[in-house]
Amino acid sequence: MIHIESLKQSEHDLDFLMDMMYESIHIPENKPPKEELLNLPHLKKYNEGWGRKGDRALIAFEDNIPVGAAWYRLFTEDQKGYGFVNDKTPELGIAVTTKARGKGIGNLLMEKLFETASRDGYTSLSLSVDPKNHQAVQLYKKLGFEQCGSSGTSWTMIYTIPSTKRDVLTE
Repeated sequence: MIHIESLKQSEHDLDFLMDMMYESIHIPENKPPKEELLNLPHLKKYNEGWGRKGDRALIAFEDNIPVGAAWYRLFTEDQKGYGFVNDKTPELGIAVTTKARGKGIGNLLMEKLFETASRDGYTSLSLSVDPKNHQAVQLYKKLGFEQCGSSGTSWTMIYTIPSTKRDVLTE
């Protein structure tokens, strides 16, 4: 059975979130170790000081074992993420463990993240994706993301939370 919970600020949940942040970085070959990669200056901004205002993460569990996570964080014009659109649109990340892929967990996490973002008052979410990561691009397009730019070798995509969904969730 799969269920999704908000991240608890426990050491175990934060460690799992960092594992998923590492997994979300698409490097098909010769990927550096987690500690090295997550601490690179251009990537550190995604995890440093996690839990600040505007940070939100969800963890998916299958039979009480964490199997995936989705999260978002706000960035500013002078501290942009790769999927930066503006300072009112959080940039999201998502990853599912290798063993749990293909079960719809990523889709479920994204739907719950959309609901959470709507409740938090956001009207859109953005992300950065390597266009060679065909599986991820396919999922994002299926969910309604549209390409709105690029940064380096990655596409920037945006999802606009439908106003009907926002109205229902804020009533």
